[in-house]
Amino acid sequence: MAQYIARRLLMIIPTLIAISLITFVIMHATPGSPLQPTAPNANPLPPAAQQALARRFGLDKPLWQQYLVYLKNIWNLDFGISYQYRTREVKDIIYRTFPISLHLGAMAMAVAILVGIPLGVLAAVNQNGPIDYVCSLFATLGVSLPNFILALFLIVLFVRLVPIIPRTGGWSSPIDWVLPTLALSLGPVGILARYTRASMVEVMRQDFIRTAQAKGLSDVQVVLRHVLKNGLIPPITILGPMFAAIGTGSPFVEKIFRVPGMGRFFVDSLITRDYPMIMAVILLYGAFLAVMNLLVDVLYGVVDPRIRLS
Repeated sequence: MAQYIARRLLMIIPTLIAISLITFVIMHATPGSPLQPTAPNANPLPPAAQQALARRFGLDKPLWQQYLVYLKNIWNLDFGISYQYRTREVKDIIYRTFPISLHLGAMAMAVAILVGIPLGVLAAVNQNGPIDYVCSLFATLGVSLPNFILALFLIVLFVRLVPIIPRTGGWSSPIDWVLPTLALSLGPVGILARYTRASMVEVMRQDFIRTAQAKGLSDVQVVLRHVLKNGLIPPITILGPMFAAIGTGSPFVEKIFRVPGMGRFFVDSLITRDYPMIMAVILLYGAFLAVMNLLVDVLYGVVDPRIRLS
């Protein structure tokens, strides 16, 4: 187990190098320059100012040299200075905003697991019944409804019409966490419910389930001991990419609820072509995704003892 985990962790290094190279090439191949303002009515920088900024950020060097310098710097966890916030380092922005996005994503993921998996189990046990149709309808809404539309709906419902939540916006108290968590969790709830239902329906058709029922086990024992354990593999598979996606920032939810997370900084960096910020966020997402996939592979052996890591 330890050797397997160590090998997988070492594989993250070449993976991140490949991600950084692809991102670097795409960024510089995109038309436009980070030295020229793109906001409406922005005053264009004179050529002398652009040359000075290019020398300051190293953009006057050949692309291959810029990339090698960047690799050398990130080895020391130096992601450079933000082009948009020219007095702030990228690592300081990430250090301040990433824990907030991770906190929001973890709460949304917990809600998705606690609600989505039981919904899928309930739908599978009552296949083609009224409960199945209700659960499937809820799951379909979760998958198809964008989180920013849901966020606006939650604000109107719980702040204006039924004022359970006294205010919206910010991240200063637990009451501020409720609506962003609900808005961000509905999509993962629907996805987990659908995966769980499909997987459990397939397992319930297997021969060993009929054998367990023939031995006199109750429906609850069959579901808990046999169906659920074998049916959790597909839902667990998507937990890693799903948590990596919502744990590294949700731009729309964070913008609507004024959550000081990393998502809105990433969107702003794309608009302003803030190369250091774009590279840092994408590398962080790649590393987070690789670690989460490793944890998922380890969970396989915990859920199903027949799976061995080798």
